Amino acid sequence: MADFQVVELFESINGEGRFAGELANFVRLKGCNLRCNYCDTAWAYDDDADCVVMTEEEICRKLLDSGIYRVTLTGGEPLFRENIAVLLERIDREEGLALEVETNGSVPIAPFREIAPKTSFTLDYKLPGSGMEQQMCLENFEQVSPQDTVKFVVSDRSDMEKATEIIRRYELDKKCTVIFSAVFDRIEPVDMVTFLQENKLNHVRVQLQLHKFIWDPQKRGV
Repeated sequence: MADFQVVELFESINGEGRFAGELANFVRLKGCNLRCNYCDTAWAYDDDADCVVMTEEEICRKLLDSGIYRVTLTGGEPLFRENIAVLLERIDREEGLALEVETNGSVPIAPFREIAPKTSFTLDYKLPGSGMEQQMCLENFEQVSPQDTVKFVVSDRSDMEKATEIIRRYELDKKCTVIFSAVFDRIEPVDMVTFLQENKLNHVRVQLQLHKFIWDPQKRGV
């Protein structure tokens, strides 16, 4: 068995992604290899962030006991944690659970495909507004499948223009779900809709972070 530093494990709804609005258990692991300037979970990557050390069996048992089918593994950045393949494989093979991994787009997903074939990956593409675009792993766009999502977190029009370039270059709208997600308080949702109309982005979804409208935007564990 392996140990994992869990900063949060809670029940809520998916606030974003292809399963937005559905019940899910969230497993948030400590640590991240990026420093996006709009990060809303920066506290989770601090060295002194409070966490509980749990094995993959302890995590899986807690998930099963909850009675909630969907699981969102997030961070920070979960895929760069030591022994993460052990946790992915354990949850993926459990018939009573469906795993989604939220990854920041900087880590190759190919090594995890074989060990976790049922798992869906939601990959961010960090646009210029994040300050982290140079860290993106572009080879991931050759790996995405219909069960996956690519999420562009947009701050302004120039971010949407770059996202459109990436979508068209890799034909992402033909391979997987594609989402434009607004950086909270940085861009007006109506401007995102207008941009989609202007550019005829028929297979791109505009999405807001539901949990920030249902609860206080700073609230944790939701």
